Amino acid sequence: MCGIAGEIRLDGGPADAAAVATMTGALAPRGPDGTGIIARGSAAFGHRRLKIIDLSENAAQPMTDPDLGLTIVFNGCIYNYPELRKELQQTGYCFFSHGDTEVILKAWHKWGEDCVDRFHGMFAFVITERDSGRTVFVRDRFGIKPLYLAEDADRIRFASTLPALLAAGDIDTGIDLEALHNYMSFHAVVPAPRTILKGVRKLPAATIRIVKRDGTSSERVYWQPPYERRAEDSGLSREDWRDRVLEALRTAVRRRMVADVPVGVLLSGGVDSSLIVGLLAEGGQQDLMTFSIGFEQANGELGDEFVYSDFIAKRFETDHHKIFVPGAELMDHLPDAISAMSEPMVSYDNIGFYLLSREVSKHVKVVQSGQGADEVFAGYHWYPPLAASNDVVGDYARVFFDRDHETMARHLSPDWLAGTDASLELVREHLMMPGAATPVDRALRLDSQIMLVDDPVKRVDNMTMAWGLEARVPFLDHELVELAASIQPEFKLNDGGKGVLKDAARLVVPADVIDRKKGYFPVPQLKYIEGEFLDMVRDALSSQKARERGLFRKDYLDALFASPANHITTLRGSELWQAALLEMWLQARGI
Repeated sequence: MCGIAGEIRLDGGPADAAAVATMTGALAPRGPDGTGIIARGSAAFGHRRLKIIDLSENAAQPMTDPDLGLTIVFNGCIYNYPELRKELQQTGYCFFSHGDTEVILKAWHKWGEDCVDRFHGMFAFVITERDSGRTVFVRDRFGIKPLYLAEDADRIRFASTLPALLAAGDIDTGIDLEALHNYMSFHAVVPAPRTILKGVRKLPAATIRIVKRDGTSSERVYWQPPYERRAEDSGLSREDWRDRVLEALRTAVRRRMVADVPVGVLLSGGVDSSLIVGLLAEGGQQDLMTFSIGFEQANGELGDEFVYSDFIAKRFETDHHKIFVPGAELMDHLPDAISAMSEPMVSYDNIGFYLLSREVSKHVKVVQSGQGADEVFAGYHWYPPLAASNDVVGDYARVFFDRDHETMARHLSPDWLAGTDASLELVREHLMMPGAATPVDRALRLDSQIMLVDDPVKRVDNMTMAWGLEARVPFLDHELVELAASIQPEFKLNDGGKGVLKDAARLVVPADVIDRKKGYFPVPQLKYIEGEFLDMVRDALSSQKARERGLFRKDYLDALFASPANHITTLRGSELWQAALLEMWLQARGI
């Protein structure tokens, strides 16, 4: 797990090594264990290293193989790299390191674009080919590892974070109106390739982009599983699917233990993280460290789920670490958590993951996390109503969107309103693509391939890597997801959602954590904004910078300030926090 950056010149000039050094420096929290820069001709690469696999300097990056004429910077982990390394050795390749970075280089040389089909893992990497002059940009199937781009006719810059690109300067920091529409409507999800800024884009998940020496490029999506039933699966029972899911999850969890350092688990006490702990215990994992976090209650709503995480920790005899964050500390660290965001992210989970990661990083460098289970196995409340939908686009928007286009016109100042209903158009395009059999299948595909990438997955990456902590997500093992996509929706909708996963969990963890009300990462002080939190957001939205920007209508802000608790979105988020978070992020980035 690392941070990568670089510049590719398209005009024949030398790459700006100083700019790459600046970007690489901005990525220091992602890779506290080492740094490196290589600049040759029109290409310059930078890398910050977090040592997880092959702790020697032989695996340092940027990595060059002079015999193959390839140079790479890579962020992520290829879990099946030992098997691939052995296969490549059998075909004649020699290795100078024992890590996964060199395996990617050899695999690209051997199999070209097809190598990504062999990778189990999370990855963003960039390779330059000396002989052809091509540059290759690749991102994993779920965009677990980020890759931001800023380009013009003369050059392409890339980095693991948006702020790193900003640090090097010369970026158009104007706000993208369609991205702003997504942020305000699609629950703060701004799908690739857009970001909130006009001058920065993201390589979409599951994408290979190849740029030739003359600047021409091609791009293709290399993975998109069908959400349809397979003929060979007809007649499988609920128990059959249970057993298949459990076996696939066992494999996914086992894969994510590959490391030359200890691996822990973020334990919320919900079914997903509890199941990971249970499977690791089942597999004989000893002295497993687990971590959970809690906050002060507000408005009568509890701020922790320690009763469940304690229960699982005791049941499986883990080395458990329980972290409680008082309100004063939450306030103190909010600015730091916002600064750690590559893009404005509205979920309250951010501060939770940020502070949890701070403590976890004192003990381990790698953790497994339960992110993705809800999007893969239909755990959210909006899936059951879609089962009988005759208008999946409209029905999905009604249960997910924070506001429709008409309402947005009453909240945003006229100059900042997109000319079309950009969010509804985006959702319609993805929902109505072929390859999904039912309305629920369509929603699960949208959520797992679009929403998940630019909300939960991005949140976990940003907040953990702010402390040099690598988070691995077994529920996003692509073989497990392919299996889940083929299961008929009714098996997933059972038992209030995630039915087939709960069936599997019953064979591993106690029913107490399975049959309880669905939990989440509660931070009630940011949902029911009052006291010093209200003062903070009012100051941000009333500041001179905010007034000059003028994103929001004054009458709308006045209504939010007067009664924050009366302005809650469909998904139970605070409209005031959503507006304030965007403004605070822009100010933190100097925009």
